[in-house]
Amino acid sequence: MAIDKVREYFKAYGMEGRIREFDVSSATVALAAEALNCEPQRIAKTLSFLVEGKAVLIVAAGDVKIDNGKYKKFFGTKARMLPPEQVTELVGHHVGGVCPFAVKEGVKVYLDESLKRFETVFPACGSSNSAIELTIPELEKYAGEEGWVDVCKLAEG
Repeated sequence: MAIDKVREYFKAYGMEGRIREFDVSSATVALAAEALNCEPQRIAKTLSFLVEGKAVLIVAAGDVKIDNGKYKKFFGTKARMLPPEQVTELVGHHVGGVCPFAVKEGVKVYLDESLKRFETVFPACGSSNSAIELTIPELEKYAGEEGWVDVCKLAEG
């Protein structure tokens, strides 16, 4: 299971005990916010895209969506999310538990500027019922990110 890979990943840093597992699903922003009893925007959702035939992950705040113009300007291509079956194959996690930790080699991870509004955020940990609370510097460190991007906008409504 992917959560076991993530747990093993964090074990190397002595942080595996900070992973939270729930009796309920945390597979969507709304469900994760409910499970964690926090604001939905503090859920660090991980979106998976295909760029030049390779998986790219963008970790963004729970209240934003991809801005196609900004995405195209940065990546030089139209935003195309990976189909669920390709997410598992290319990233190593199932939809609902996708996170930037313990991903397959060659997967590039970017952090969206929308996360910088918060002191701590909650990314998933490889399963549809897990999360970990990280500060932004911790997220930078453990996500193995390529850098920060500005490719999102606030979701309407």
